[in-house]
Amino acid sequence: MKPVVLGMPYSRPLADQLTALLGAEAGEIEVRHFPDGDSYVRVVGGSGVVNERDAIIVATLDRPDDKILPVWFLADTLREFHAARVGLVCPYLPYMRQDRRFKDGEAITSVSFAQMMSRHVDWMVTVDPHLHRHKSLSAIYGVRTEVVHAAPLVSDWIRGSVDNPLIIGPDEESEQWVASVARAATAPYIVQRKRRSGDRSVAIEMPDTQGYRSKTPVVVDDIISTAHTMIETVKELRRRGMKPPICVGVHGIFAGDAFTELERAGAVAIVTSNTVNHESNRIDIGNLLLPAIHRMTAASQ
Repeated sequence: MKPVVLGMPYSRPLADQLTALLGAEAGEIEVRHFPDGDSYVRVVGGSGVVNERDAIIVATLDRPDDKILPVWFLADTLREFHAARVGLVCPYLPYMRQDRRFKDGEAITSVSFAQMMSRHVDWMVTVDPHLHRHKSLSAIYGVRTEVVHAAPLVSDWIRGSVDNPLIIGPDEESEQWVASVARAATAPYIVQRKRRSGDRSVAIEMPDTQGYRSKTPVVVDDIISTAHTMIETVKELRRRGMKPPICVGVHGIFAGDAFTELERAGAVAIVTSNTVNHESNRIDIGNLLLPAIHRMTAASQ
């Protein structure tokens, strides 16, 4: 039987796209809040919609605290309605940053979140999670997971949209990813050194760019959150007399006024993928997700 795709309201465009690509059936859900703030979740059509069928929830979880409870309530309801399997397509996966105890008494939220998520779904597909000290998602998640990588799409966009690019990575930890983007885009790259003294305090050291004055700088990162690193990079490039830079990220979180501040710093264009809905979305991940979803649903049969 065809799987049923149920998109959370903020992920409906991607859910509709995946429904068409998968040849699946679109499920309808109602999500709202009671006056006291409690979440209300309803599967329109009731148990007959998913009985003995694979159910696929599509929910990107940027700003997760307001979003995750309805997802868990929906997943539990689908299981109660005898869905064969409940999967989650989560293009942006939160709570990966706190991957160890930096100060005494801190919660290791990446592990706690993974354990809670693993109680509600049978599998999960995500895009470029922030894996740093965890070697893989399977190290902390108790369900089948698959990570898909957006670097080829970033390279394709740069190759097709930017003349004579120079790829610039945010820090030494990113070098392997930045190198793969640059290689596929047939462009040179440099990587900065970054010193962070807090969530909003970043100092950068950029290599010599004198030999790249004819290039168009393309500053790339997996996540643009506060954008402080990119802002400082753009300012430094402008101080050096480089061409107006382009900023490209996989996940565009843009906390607070980050997008506006990045524009003000001198970025001539800001481009992200649609893992998180934003006006900067130019890179589509729908077809990228498709093979991983097929593998997950095939393994469920």
